[in-house]
Amino acid sequence: MPLGADKLPDPYPVRAWEAGSAPFSARVRPPGSKSVTNRAILLAALARGRSVLERPLLRADDAERMIAGVRALGAEVRETAEGNLEVEGVGGRWPCGDVRLDLGNSGTSVRFLSAAALLAPGPVTIDGNERMRERPIGELGEALEALGARVDYLGETGTPPLRITPPTRLTTSATVTLPTTVSSQFVSALLLVAPFLPGGLTVTLEGRITSRSYVMMTAGLLDQVGAVVKTTESLSLIRVGGGAGGGAERAGLDAFRLTIEPDASGATYFWAAASLRPGAVCRVEGLDARSMQGDANFPDLLSRMGAAVLREEGATPSLGVRGPGSLSPIMADLSLMPDAAMTLASVACFAKGMSVLRGLRTLRAKETDRIAAMEREMAKIGVKVEGQVLGDSDSITITPPKGGVDCSAGSGRVEFETYDDHRMAMSLALIGLRRPNVWIRNPGCVAKTYPNFWRDLAALG
Repeated sequence: MPLGADKLPDPYPVRAWEAGSAPFSARVRPPGSKSVTNRAILLAALARGRSVLERPLLRADDAERMIAGVRALGAEVRETAEGNLEVEGVGGRWPCGDVRLDLGNSGTSVRFLSAAALLAPGPVTIDGNERMRERPIGELGEALEALGARVDYLGETGTPPLRITPPTRLTTSATVTLPTTVSSQFVSALLLVAPFLPGGLTVTLEGRITSRSYVMMTAGLLDQVGAVVKTTESLSLIRVGGGAGGGAERAGLDAFRLTIEPDASGATYFWAAASLRPGAVCRVEGLDARSMQGDANFPDLLSRMGAAVLREEGATPSLGVRGPGSLSPIMADLSLMPDAAMTLASVACFAKGMSVLRGLRTLRAKETDRIAAMEREMAKIGVKVEGQVLGDSDSITITPPKGGVDCSAGSGRVEFETYDDHRMAMSLALIGLRRPNVWIRNPGCVAKTYPNFWRDLAALG
């Protein structure tokens, strides 16, 4: 059984399935969604009264950074014996200003708390680790300036660290127009603070909407916790205001109780694992067709490669996959589930032919340049990853070697770099389930979103 993330051997040996062994049948429940947890923590911290978040992501770096951030700004957050979070909100205005937040490489924390600095009584400085200081935030900075804030970049212009000085008076019924953005988190950040602005906020999105599914998640969550949300069908216009009270909209949100879904991005690794082994079954509990997470649709992509999708309804719903006899290549648009792109790429390494993945524009600005990283790492097992498909810079082809990846017992040792990127570690680990002698460097980086990943992966047998 793997040790805790802080005690894992480095590099970590992935145990390949033994030839001729029976396919596994497993049920898994990943930790709470990082995307939903961090959105909910911020909303609860700004709401009136005590909110309860059930089954959130806990003891993962991204969530811990967000919790530390809202605590520094004046909210109270307590973990209960049941594993829930109780959050005592500040009623729409942070009591603490002149605060510096070190948020590591947590993109959601950096983007969401930068926007939330509008509600502070004084300047808030946002900083992160070395990689975060390379990740863009200038488009969000421009939007905050349009809302009356002053934004000073303390290093390179357009990247953290930055200091946000809130306006002395917030604009009533504010409006912001955004072109196609590098990250959907810029849009979500503005929407999350909208209920606490006087008169709310109207956001107009021009051009192509980046990672539309995540913007829809934010709007759906806001509606679920009581905000007034109005959107056009195309999502080009979004208006968010405070909660309804006495038949009319009023500023802010009341406390709420919310059950956090399992992380669908984390679930993709287990659905993918089942697809890699003929006859294997893996069901992920707590996810079904009603999920607000785009990655919950990942099994449908695997079905196009030959896998069977298994759905269970009822009090304990689940969504599962049964592995096919062989995998077909796929042409897929990942723009609605970019975090699942590397999972699908690892599966495509074992397909019979070239796969084409499109909609990958945001992957260059993640914890690492994930497209470049895939090119380097997958080449170690003879898989060619190439970009610029027919002039499309947001697409790649994945071509396994002639005759397939060598999965013989005598295949040479391969050590995969992870670039301190949790999704690189988890997706490349899938290759080690089929190909013997695979090792993962810096395996502890999975603690960013899935601290018990190696334990759950080993449980597949």
